[in-house]
Amino acid sequence: MSAIVDNKDLRPHKPLANLFWNDFWGTPMHMEKSHKSYRPLCVLTFRLNYSVTELEPMSYHLVNMLLHMVVCVLFMKVCSMFLKSVPSFLAALLFAVHPIHTEAVTGVVGRAEALSSIFYLAALMTYSRSTNAKSQTAWTPLIITVALVAVAMLCKEQGITVIGVCCVYEVFVARKATFTELMNIITSFLRGKPVTPNWLRGSLVRTGFLVGSTLFLLFARIKVMGAQLPVFTNFDNPASGSPTPDKQLTYNYLLAINAWLLLFPSELCCDWTMGTVPVIKSILDYRNVFTVLFYVIMFKLATFALKCQNVTNRALIMCLALIVLPFVPASNLFFPVGFVVAERILYAPSMGFCMMVALGFDILLHHKEKLKSILWLLMGFLVLIHATKTINRNADWKSEYNIFRAALKVNQRNAKLFNNVGHALEKKYRYSDALEYFIKASEVQPDDIGAHMNVGRTYNTLNDTLKAESAYRTAMKLFPPIIPGKSYTARVAPQHLNLFLNLASLISKDDSRLLEADELLKNAVSMRPDYIKGYINRGDIMVRLGRFYVLVMFGPYNLKNIREKNFQRIVDLEPNNIQAIHNLCVVYVEKQDLITAEKCLSHVHDMAPEEEYITRHLNIVRTRLNEIIKARREEEMKRKAESNTEQTEPIISEQQKETHARNQQEQTEQQHQTSQKQQGKEQQTSNTREQQQMESKQQQQKEANKLKEQQIDRKQPKTEEPNRLQNEQQKIDDHLKQGEKQKIPDQQDARVREKIVAEKPNIQQQNEGMQNKKIEEGEVRKTAEKQQVTKQKNTEEPEQLKRQEQEVQRGKQQATEQKPKMQQKRTGKQEPSQIEKPQGGKHQSKQTEKKQNPEQPNSGEQQKKKEKQEQSRKGKQAENPHIPNTQNDKKQQKNTEKPESSSKNGQHQLNQAENQHT
Repeated sequence: MSAIVDNKDLRPHKPLANLFWNDFWGTPMHMEKSHKSYRPLCVLTFRLNYSVTELEPMSYHLVNMLLHMVVCVLFMKVCSMFLKSVPSFLAALLFAVHPIHTEAVTGVVGRAEALSSIFYLAALMTYSRSTNAKSQTAWTPLIITVALVAVAMLCKEQGITVIGVCCVYEVFVARKATFTELMNIITSFLRGKPVTPNWLRGSLVRTGFLVGSTLFLLFARIKVMGAQLPVFTNFDNPASGSPTPDKQLTYNYLLAINAWLLLFPSELCCDWTMGTVPVIKSILDYRNVFTVLFYVIMFKLATFALKCQNVTNRALIMCLALIVLPFVPASNLFFPVGFVVAERILYAPSMGFCMMVALGFDILLHHKEKLKSILWLLMGFLVLIHATKTINRNADWKSEYNIFRAALKVNQRNAKLFNNVGHALEKKYRYSDALEYFIKASEVQPDDIGAHMNVGRTYNTLNDTLKAESAYRTAMKLFPPIIPGKSYTARVAPQHLNLFLNLASLISKDDSRLLEADELLKNAVSMRPDYIKGYINRGDIMVRLGRFYVLVMFGPYNLKNIREKNFQRIVDLEPNNIQAIHNLCVVYVEKQDLITAEKCLSHVHDMAPEEEYITRHLNIVRTRLNEIIKARREEEMKRKAESNTEQTEPIISEQQKETHARNQQEQTEQQHQTSQKQQGKEQQTSNTREQQQMESKQQQQKEANKLKEQQIDRKQPKTEEPNRLQNEQQKIDDHLKQGEKQKIPDQQDARVREKIVAEKPNIQQQNEGMQNKKIEEGEVRKTAEKQQVTKQKNTEEPEQLKRQEQEVQRGKQQATEQKPKMQQKRTGKQEPSQIEKPQGGKHQSKQTEKKQNPEQPNSGEQQKKKEKQEQSRKGKQAENPHIPNTQNDKKQQKNTEKPESSSKNGQHQLNQAENQHT
């Protein structure tokens, strides 16, 4: 069952190439524990079954039955080459129901026997077509024969023995040579006078081609095995370790046992190892009689077959060839095998036996015609008995427990059978019953290490640690002693070394005994340096040692190195050991070597993609790597940005300078354009104001002239002082008319203004104060409105700023229009072209209010003085228009400058945004 259940090569994810490098159980051929059973085509059929129904047993049994039916049909055709049709059918029928075939057909692992026998018989039939009576060679059937032999050998090793059967067929059947003729040919060659019959040359060519092909196939087979023979313990084949006389006597006695099983298959056993067949240690052993009897019978049959040349003799020769040659590889006569007796091995030799029985029955029918009915009755009874035994035997193969229990009924000397029954009970969780069989096995075979191990393991399962450790210690005493300083020369089976693992696992439950457990595993590895499980378990012990003793004894770094070397040693010994590779990956993770760990886990994940814990660990490592890579990339980007900033700093500064200069130029152009626009607007507003002022002045002048005429009519003053003032006022008016041609000095104007102001009465000063307060309040309100408008201009878009500025200018015009229209007439007219800006201050507004006040009692003289003063002031402004303005003019100038500053601020923000983008 382990060839199917435990064979990883059957899984679909495993590459097909593994079938041609591993043995029948999925173990690499180069490893010592391999059985060297190279059967890749048989494993391929198992894999096909697994791909369809996985581990469903019915499909496997069905395939085995079909293969056995094909073998029976082919065997009948082969028998018809040497026998008549009735004996051929009888031979095939006997072969079909023989109980010895139960293990090969009912046991799934026995498929190799049936599959190899199909190509075995096909090769023999194909070779018969390559030769004829004229000794001519047909190369196509001969080449096909070699190909079929190779396929039969890939199904099972004994398939290569068909080459010998073909050679026997060539000499004794095709060429019909006798033993005497062959001896004459051989002696003639030895004497130097060879005698070569006509048929010899063609036979030598064909047999030489077959032998050459056989040698090539054997060389390839040995190459695959690694030029090593399988290593078996004394328990598997006790006679293999015996001295020379005992070994040969025992192996020859095994031939008689196998012949007896073919004759009387009543006591069948699935396992004939260990003490089932005790080693013959003396020539006086009674069992040697059966050996002699076997050889006598075989010799008699051979001499009878070779004595003459006829159909019966040729058939008998082929029967002996089919019995002996397929059995040679499993006979232990030339090289040891891993068993003593195996019923499945007799599947192919039983063909010759059944054909011999049919041949003898046919001879009896011809010589004993009176006994035909009895003979047929006996033959029918034999077939019936065999069929009944086969049916009953199939019931024994229903389960492991049944087959081993049935074997114990036949064989009580095999400790392995007791152990197998105990294992079957363990699977059913019947540990107490299993313990009884394990104890019985240790009693039947006291030197069986495995039996004591099973006892200790069962006690451990039952939580009886003291008895478990005692059983393990008993088993350890059976090992050869370990001498310090000397190499361990004895070869121990790997399964027996599991004793150290079990005992180490038991005592390691106590943390204070971890060092003792590590010492046990160290001894196991020293016994077999290729003991993989020992390295794995020692690595686990080292992990626990790292938690409790590492700081005292090893140090964390040294312990990790020891663990890494430990698991690396396992991988070197067994590259496909998934557990060891995974543990090595874990060591890399603990050493923070995440890149190596990721590669290691990816490799082991490809080997075992179905293992969830490997996939989980691989994802964890890849997540850590991505985080580290992301952090490093961010650091590199920061470094590159810093280096690029340092390298491109001069270039950026030059670009910034160019951008700044360009922005300044654009800003100046915009300022110039806005200033031109504002100047144009101011020019328009000034022109309108000048026109309004001129109109108001003309109206005032008309009113003043009317008042003068009225005053002159009422009273004509004749004093010198009014005349003098009138003359001076007339001079100022003349000067205003002439413009720049006639200028009055500044000092003279000042003296005139001082005189006019000094001559005003006190009542007029009081009225002027009240009017000044009112004007100042109006100016404050206008200034607040202008500031609000300015703030709005700074926050709004340029178009809105323009609109608000126009609204402010309109408000100014409305304010000027609402001033009292009744102003006193001013003397002197000014040309609009000579006035660049409206000049208006407090002094002017006071005088205007005075003129507008109709209730003020002014005399004609005072009125004239006032008019002269106003005219002199206007004339001075006309001469020098750049005289500093009053507070209102200054406020107006500031308000006109604010939109420019706001536009500058907006342009500055645009420049900053452009620099950031650059």
